[in-house]
Amino acid sequence: MKLKSLPPGVPFLFRLLLKLSAPPSSVYLAARTLKSRGIFVDLPTWAWVIAAVFSGPLFYTVRIWLKYRSHRLGAARHGAILPPDLSGSWIGNWDILDSILDAFTHGYPSDLFDHGFATCGPIFQFSVFWDVAYSTKDPNIVKTILATDFPNYEKGETFHDFTDAIFGTGVFNADGDLWKFHRSMSRPFFTRERISDFDLFDRHADLALNLIRERAKANMPFEFQDLVSRFTLDSATEFLFGNCVNSLHSPIPYPHDMSPFGVDQEPKTVKEKFPKAFADLQRVVSERPRIGWLWPMKEIFESKTQKDMAIVDAFLEPILQEAIRKKEENVKAGLDLDNKESQENETLLDHLVRQTSDATILHDETLNILLAGRDTTAAALTFGVYLLCQHQHVLKRLRDEIAQHVGFSRRPTYDDIRNMKYLRAFLNETLRLYPPVPMDIRFSVKEGILPNPDPNGKPFYIPPKTAISYSTFNMQRDPEYWGPTAQEFDPDRFIDERLQKYLVPNPFIFLPFNGGPRICLGQQFAYNEMSFFMIRLLQNFSSMELDLTAQPPEARPPVEWREPPEHRRAAEQIRPKSHFTLYVEGGLWVKMGEATA
Repeated sequence: MKLKSLPPGVPFLFRLLLKLSAPPSSVYLAARTLKSRGIFVDLPTWAWVIAAVFSGPLFYTVRIWLKYRSHRLGAARHGAILPPDLSGSWIGNWDILDSILDAFTHGYPSDLFDHGFATCGPIFQFSVFWDVAYSTKDPNIVKTILATDFPNYEKGETFHDFTDAIFGTGVFNADGDLWKFHRSMSRPFFTRERISDFDLFDRHADLALNLIRERAKANMPFEFQDLVSRFTLDSATEFLFGNCVNSLHSPIPYPHDMSPFGVDQEPKTVKEKFPKAFADLQRVVSERPRIGWLWPMKEIFESKTQKDMAIVDAFLEPILQEAIRKKEENVKAGLDLDNKESQENETLLDHLVRQTSDATILHDETLNILLAGRDTTAAALTFGVYLLCQHQHVLKRLRDEIAQHVGFSRRPTYDDIRNMKYLRAFLNETLRLYPPVPMDIRFSVKEGILPNPDPNGKPFYIPPKTAISYSTFNMQRDPEYWGPTAQEFDPDRFIDERLQKYLVPNPFIFLPFNGGPRICLGQQFAYNEMSFFMIRLLQNFSSMELDLTAQPPEARPPVEWREPPEHRRAAEQIRPKSHFTLYVEGGLWVKMGEATA
């Protein structure tokens, strides 16, 4: 059996045992060597045994002390300081790891960082089992990581290890020349003509609207997050592969307390199984960084990604092989693949196949872009509808703008969307309060210097190969950067004087699509898709409300979220959670009323 086919925990455990056995093995070999040369011959065996037993703890204690000392010396050498330290009470800061896991499992998305930022300020360091990491919400530090000192901060080997099962060598996992290759390979496809393919959006939006209409006529709730995830998945798979999953053709779910007679909702085909497998993959892989370097210990007996990845591959591989076969046939026929006529109707996969026939690169790149094209847009639309259910005056104002620019019968054009300022402000405000990627992480390549938010303070030192996470969720709600109304939902902040006061002078306070050289290639595609769907939705439905009775009981906000009352968490009626992207636990159950005009 190849080592790679083993569960991740097996080779990890093997390597760990080798590391732990190295010091006592060295003591044993030293004892034999010295005795053979007549040195320490009288030293009793029990003394050597004690030396061997304590050699491991002593070796790693000294090693950790030297590492921390090198951090202090590195900071002093650069005239810098280390960030404030968030310390735990248990050995190895086990309690910090416990609080991280609890925050992800039971808490609000900001809970992971709130205590650290409240205790230490906008940047702090912490360690779990003596593995040092930094966290920040300061936009100038984030700017340094993503733009100013971009080459020194990469995804890194540790992140690759966490996510290799799903991202492989794709653009999300790639660094250096490989990242540049992926980026240059995909960028030319995202032209205005292609990202404004409203025929594609319209086909899938019509199917989604018909499903909503059926529930509206029956005065029944439906799960909007599930429905819009199907819309974005079908749109993304057709855009990417020219081969749609057709998830909108499958029955949509009913509330937890309703079991419709004769409706079989169990997926049968690979296409039907793909959406859930893809979502489960993300959930499993996203749990790994939370555990840290010990994550393989949870996968000793089996890889938790293997079953779902087999379903994803069963869907993806035939499409990739057909695209490669088609290219080879065209080359044999002497066709010019680079002429404009042959490129007019090509999919992104067709475009990628013209660049390379490497099946692994094609597999990983398409899967990476599929994740970006489906989940982030679905998250934004889900939380957008959630906010409209809570703010009916915003819904009315959006419908008024639609009436002014488009009307309620025809579909919108690219120019219509570009001229709808309030719609764009609404989407931006949704993305500000509920960023689809609520946090991200980079690893320093070599030692670096980070700006201190305190103008009178020394800069911060970051050691080589150190993780630094940044929370867009916390940053985009912080009154320090957005003013006293930062916790409130108010689309006008992207139109009135607050735009010039806060965002224009400091654009890194708003990063729903990342920033710097790694900024999302599909940003405008996402805005077009979100705008198109929202317009078509509000053309057809004039009222919407949450149906909290349909929400599964375990997915409702816990009582402890009500304190403190000034925290936005206290007003939540649903339970936001995240894996790689933000989502509503248990789904967003709503009722909608059809528009009469």
